[in-house]
Amino acid sequence: MAALQGLVEFQLKNAEELSQLLGKEKVAITNRISKDIERIAKQKITLIEQLSLTDERIAKHPDVESLSTNPELSPLVEKIRQTITECQQANAINGEALQRAQLSFNKLNNLMQQSQGKLGMTYTAEGQTKNVSTLGTNIKA
Repeated sequence: MAALQGLVEFQLKNAEELSQLLGKEKVAITNRISKDIERIAKQKITLIEQLSLTDERIAKHPDVESLSTNPELSPLVEKIRQTITECQQANAINGEALQRAQLSFNKLNNLMQQSQGKLGMTYTAEGQTKNVSTLGTNIKA
């Protein structure tokens, strides 16, 4: 039983770490700090893998049925479930924020390319667009 309690406590610790990490990720996304976003993503993957492995170990434990009946373990299991649900919601929100940031970047990038392209865009004899960086600037008199 002690081994099972240790696994459950370890699982709770990992779930709480993931929750804190998602909070840091939200700040990094809001502040658009790409190196932090990347570092946190790697840490998230590690924690999620650890949660999954511990879940498997708990499921294979001979006393697994006691998770719902033991008065010491069942509150911990409920806390883990609640924390993981909150993590899933936070992760979904962070993912949406990242997508919006990426869309904003893409729109800005497209606008910049269009404005640069208009300065030097002309058409070939076949009607295809052609960018010419010297349009009107290398006239020889």
